Amino acid sequence: MIWKSVTTEVTEVQTGSRFRVLRGFFFFVMIALGPTAASAQPTRLAVLQAEDRRAPTVNDLAVIRSGAHSRDPQTVQIAVRALGRLERPSLIPDITPALKSLLSEIRAEAANAVGQAAQGWKKGNPPTAPALDAVVASLVGRLKVEAESDVRSAICQTIGRLPYTTATQAENAERTLVESAARSDTVADRLGVAQGLEALVRFQRKLRSPSDDAIALLREFAGRGNGAAAGARVRRLALEALIAVGATTGDLRLAASRDSDLQVRRLAMRAASTAQPVSDADGDVLKVGLADPSPIVRVEALRGLAMRGADRDDACAAATASTADADTHVALVALDQLAACGAAPDAVARLVRAVNEVSDAGAPRGWHRAAHALVALAAAAPDRGTAALPQFTGSRVWQLRLYAARAAATLKNRDVLVTLAGDDDDNVREAAIEGLRKVAGHDADETYVAELARPGYQVVRVSALALDGTPHFDRAVPALKNAWQRLVAEGRDNSHDARDAIAKTLASLGADPRVKPGAARGVGADPRVGPGRTHGSAPAFSADELRRLAAPRARVTIRGVGTFELALFAMQAPATVLRFAHLAETGYYNGLTVHRVVPNFVIQGGSPGANEFVGDASFMRDEVGLWPHVRGAVGISTRGRDTGDAQIFIDLVDNPRLDHEYTVFAQVLNGMDVVDQVLEGDVIEKIEIVAGQ
Repeated sequence: MIWKSVTTEVTEVQTGSRFRVLRGFFFFVMIALGPTAASAQPTRLAVLQAEDRRAPTVNDLAVIRSGAHSRDPQTVQIAVRALGRLERPSLIPDITPALKSLLSEIRAEAANAVGQAAQGWKKGNPPTAPALDAVVASLVGRLKVEAESDVRSAICQTIGRLPYTTATQAENAERTLVESAARSDTVADRLGVAQGLEALVRFQRKLRSPSDDAIALLREFAGRGNGAAAGARVRRLALEALIAVGATTGDLRLAASRDSDLQVRRLAMRAASTAQPVSDADGDVLKVGLADPSPIVRVEALRGLAMRGADRDDACAAATASTADADTHVALVALDQLAACGAAPDAVARLVRAVNEVSDAGAPRGWHRAAHALVALAAAAPDRGTAALPQFTGSRVWQLRLYAARAAATLKNRDVLVTLAGDDDDNVREAAIEGLRKVAGHDADETYVAELARPGYQVVRVSALALDGTPHFDRAVPALKNAWQRLVAEGRDNSHDARDAIAKTLASLGADPRVKPGAARGVGADPRVGPGRTHGSAPAFSADELRRLAAPRARVTIRGVGTFELALFAMQAPATVLRFAHLAETGYYNGLTVHRVVPNFVIQGGSPGANEFVGDASFMRDEVGLWPHVRGAVGISTRGRDTGDAQIFIDLVDNPRLDHEYTVFAQVLNGMDVVDQVLEGDVIEKIEIVAGQ
């Protein structure tokens, strides 16, 4: 049953006590949206609908505010969360009363909502000192009397991520977190403090450096030794913060490299690669990491050796050896790193062999090594790279032609780039035009102008950017305006990036003062309305749909790789879950690819164009929440607030910098080993929704 799987996963992600909060969320979906809650449903549904519209009217805002004062706890929780997601600092006074709720779930939600609402201050109107101080005072006041560690944890997270504008404010926030750690010592408390300090360090480095007390606390957290999975998250977060400010120690790096948690060992490799001064001991840590049983650690060790200023020969030798690694991702990272090893004959010879091993390149998963080797060879040995180009530019595999365009850009081979700019595949065209922009500049304006008529949004975007500052005004401006008008007439939200690029170029040329940068953010008032809507457009909120998707799972099958399952968070991200389930059930994802694979970061897929810029036609709104971007979390790719086009990504490691920025709507329940094996270009065979189990 799903609860056994969810329990196992959540306890690895969070603490047991935080699990109780999240379990309450799931119970809400199963009970509050079930038959026993029918009488309360219209109010909850109205709040969800108003949030989904982003509360553009006084009436919508009144609905959400009313929900925050409901007698029904679940309605209050939904409404408080919605107030935060609007990211309007003026609504913080509507949220803070919920910090005193009798229910810990609501208090934790309120603490998070305060932090999210405060993000609105980052949009060009920084807070006044009294305004921000008042927010901090309300949080600190609650922290001092709060009995539940889950809520204290949420408050500490929020204190760490508020948009402070002075060093004094940041110093006071840090002191609060350090003092909180001294008062309580549960795993949940340590986790909240670690999250708060990591965020504070990341956001406030320009204002001030961490104090000695904060550094000492982070070192204590990082060195707590092997323990439960939740304790491992504390160690990871502490290491992230210490690495950011160069405050790890040799003993700490050595201990972390021996940790039972693979992600702690991964971070030990990062710490060793950036430590100053460079030491032989850190070099030894990285070399040990090359033999780690986890590919995640081996990848980081390879990167670490390449980053160190010394030991270039050792780094090239290690990368050369690692091209034979049993894990494909490790081997591909190693091939990439050989680009800097042109002075190493063994490295160049290995690249040449890989480039010439194209017998399997026509297989769905057989092209990667040759493609990566070609780009590296172009940098390491340009003559060899030039000689190898023809067998790639004429390949039937479009990914090999795309990598050929990248290699040609490195080689400054304009002829090949011009040829590939006329390729049948728009992804190849995009790479070639990007290369021409760097190699030929405005000498290739004729090509850019012609490409503005292409249907592929990524090609239009890169061509418009290439025309910025063009001296060929008379040819470029009419083509840019025609492309703009065509995209507006199509009415698809996901042409936003192309429209924005056109707008910026026209504005820079002084061609049309009515078209300004950023004017392309939406076609109409409602981002889900337009003539370009597809079957993937968001279904309307309904009680029946929300009930049907109580406690749902999704089963994802990757062709030739395997299957993994997701738990969908219908409580935390109802609009996203409904949209994802609708798309999956209509077959939208079937046959699409995973077009982006970044080892030790994310995999991303679900684009009909197999790229970043072609997704479902209508945008979806963000639903950022309490669930963190830990390994196995599933999010929605965006390029700015509320610009999700149904492309999904899966965190391969903990990515705290993505927390509260990108929607998390699911978590891998089982099959993470399958996710780890996915390669660029792998096909999503199908996604099946298994509801209510």
